Amino acid sequence: MRLPRLSGAVLAVLGVLWLYGLGWADDKVSLEQTNTHMNYIWTLIAAFLVFFMQAGFAMVETGFTRAKNACNIVLKNLIDFCLGSLAFWAVGFGLMFGVSNGWLGMSGFFLSDFNTSHDPWVYAFWLFQVVFAGTAATICSGAMAERVQFHGYIVYAIIVSAVIYPIFGGWAWGGLFEESKGWLEQLGFIDFAGSTVVHSVGAWTALAGIIVLGPRLGKYT
Repeated sequence: MRLPRLSGAVLAVLGVLWLYGLGWADDKVSLEQTNTHMNYIWTLIAAFLVFFMQAGFAMVETGFTRAKNACNIVLKNLIDFCLGSLAFWAVGFGLMFGVSNGWLGMSGFFLSDFNTSHDPWVYAFWLFQVVFAGTAATICSGAMAERVQFHGYIVYAIIVSAVIYPIFGGWAWGGLFEESKGWLEQLGFIDFAGSTVVHSVGAWTALAGIIVLGPRLGKYT
């Protein structure tokens, strides 16, 4: 019952804001401001919903591990986002959405180039993108659950959030923020809801990890 109530509350808020916009339809400036605010609200709500995937991965991975490792797997899902978001802010966002040659973004590290405009949309867009970076990084934790040391996993999460995911993301989504489109985007590549940019990247890194670790000998026998 909680989910329908939450969805109803969100729709109610959006409805009130929409009616507010209709009430000011004769005022062009106010209507444009309302539309802008609605864009912010929708983007942030979507970001919050994607962020809850961290909790979902933590629960499903905990269910597939032994009780003694439950705290370890939950902590991994927390720390990889905490440190990965800092790595994405410092390096990843610039590689993904900076001025690009089609392969790598070359500007905007630490949001430096984006801060000069003082446009708050930059921060909403960054938040929407960082939750996807965190999702790509955390997919691997379940594949390597119980078999990788904590500090090794943290190094992996930082590398994925700062380098691997942003580079491929820039190839496919680089034009979402500026006009610097990646080479895949220029060829007409279209990603469906992150199925390639997010989930496939996470899955391929997970595959690389389990190839190194080998099979789970004795777990199911």
